[in-house]
Amino acid sequence: MDASPADDFAHRPVMATEIVEAFATVPGGWLIDATLGGAGHSTLLLEAYPHLSVLGVDQDPDALAIATERLSRFGARARTVRARFDALATVAHSLPTDAPIVGVLFDLGVSSPQLDRAERGFSYRLDAPLDMRMDPSQSLSAAIVANDYDEPALARVLRDYGDERFAGRIAHAIVAARPVRTTGELAELVRDAIPAPARRRGGHPAKRTFQAIRIEVNAELEVLPVALRSAIDLVDTDGCIAVLSYHSGEDRIVKQVLREAETGGCSCPVGLPCVCGAVAEVALVRRGGRTPGAEELRSNPRSESARLRVARKLTDGAVR
Repeated sequence: MDASPADDFAHRPVMATEIVEAFATVPGGWLIDATLGGAGHSTLLLEAYPHLSVLGVDQDPDALAIATERLSRFGARARTVRARFDALATVAHSLPTDAPIVGVLFDLGVSSPQLDRAERGFSYRLDAPLDMRMDPSQSLSAAIVANDYDEPALARVLRDYGDERFAGRIAHAIVAARPVRTTGELAELVRDAIPAPARRRGGHPAKRTFQAIRIEVNAELEVLPVALRSAIDLVDTDGCIAVLSYHSGEDRIVKQVLREAETGGCSCPVGLPCVCGAVAEVALVRRGGRTPGAEELRSNPRSESARLRVARKLTDGAVR
């Protein structure tokens, strides 16, 4: 039997059990899945909690079409919309004004189906034209970053978004080899630019470079604070915000935004009573992030870098 498009977009949701548990106590209402992908998490949440409905958001038209098909069996309890997650405030207007928003879920980064489809140009293991656009209609692509950025700008991207300690060497090699047209060419350039002893540690030598360029192409770290702030504003009392991140830069932003919401932006000295009038908006469910268990790490190695942070809303959501 031929595989269907939905089969091609199969996706194993990371930390699925922990995500379902995170929303166990929220009241009835709408949950916004801000990074719908293959609808893995949304499907599990709709199955587990009949009192919840899901609005799924994704900028990838392929993912959105397949997720919409998968969620169709839930009828009116599931809706989808094509948008980038920093448009949550606008997206929320598509829900009835009397519908409480009781949760927002973010599963950041690139999905397994996007990595596994060579033509999307995300993977250093599959040769294809350089692309890496989550939204195929946008103009900036990996090819532009690799071929048009000057050497200092390219090195900055690799260093800031990939924590790449050989960023200067890699950027120099890429600029010298232009034009770089495919993922295979880029992966080979990166491998050759990194000293041999370093290539034998830490997985594929091109992993950090591909991650950094993908983040630059999709402005992932730029839009994340806006999206998180919108989520906190939208969620009603006792609702939940859950964020899965896979990159240290993402996790730092998540931690910072949730911390500011937890303290209400208090500016008083640590250890002294608050006198500035700050009001906490959320309570962190636990200190620090949760990571996948040993069993999940064995069955799904791509979950290795995942970190889950969860907060509960203390005050009323913003008026829509």
